[in-house]
Amino acid sequence: MHLRFARTLSRLRHEKGVSQRQAAQELGVSQALLSHYENGIREPGLAFVVKACDYYQVSADYLLGRSARWTETQGEATWPQRDSGTLLQTADALSQVCVDLCRREPELGLLFRRLAGQMSKQLGKGEEETGD
Repeated sequence: MHLRFARTLSRLRHEKGVSQRQAAQELGVSQALLSHYENGIREPGLAFVVKACDYYQVSADYLLGRSARWTETQGEATWPQRDSGTLLQTADALSQVCVDLCRREPELGLLFRRLAGQMSKQLGKGEEETGD
């Protein structure tokens, strides 16, 4: 986990355009400690992960390399490399979250069904275009 975290943490700081010194100050750690996190020498505690998520405006899953980040400016999702087993587990977990959420908030069921229908249509178009 920590090498993926280290690369993501460093990349986010560069994308934000701030120095390591400035980021460390705003995150409440020393520059040396932030450097250790960014280089994978040390792993942070949960409190730092939460602060970093807030500071860089990303989810903990993204920061830890467990999910995609939607890049609104590019209009695309960027995904960490995953094997098909991991993707299947993620899809199953997401499906279960949707089912649970729909039980608690029935009006969301219609929204999820519409979204799933649109995704199916898009996937069908993609297969027609590629001849799959």
